[in-house]
Amino acid sequence: MKEIKAYVHRSRIADVIAALKDSPAWGGARGGRRHNLAVYIVKGSLLPLDSDEKHYAMDLGDEVVNEYKLELLCEDSEVEALSAALTDAARTGQAIAGWITVIDVVSATPIH
Repeated sequence: MKEIKAYVHRSRIADVIAALKDSPAWGGARGGRRHNLAVYIVKGSLLPLDSDEKHYAMDLGDEVVNEYKLELLCEDSEVEALSAALTDAARTGQAIAGWITVIDVVSATPIH
């Protein structure tokens, strides 16, 4: 099992979630397998797309951008397809529009 973490611009988050849910690895429109997807608003250092994205964080003492962090648990065989869907949907035209990391999960136990 793997955990995919991604940092994307706020303007891309809705398209990213839709692309993940439409991915054959997710189960597509058929509803298929359930995945654990968590989305958080975080302060980060992505280059802003426009001046509205950039603001000064007093607690950090620097300019930051509100971006979204996604965390997704998936099977090893689904990583490539889900990462590709995420990458395609998160593009902004910038050289670096975010980051995707994939981490091995030692254990994942569903709570019933």
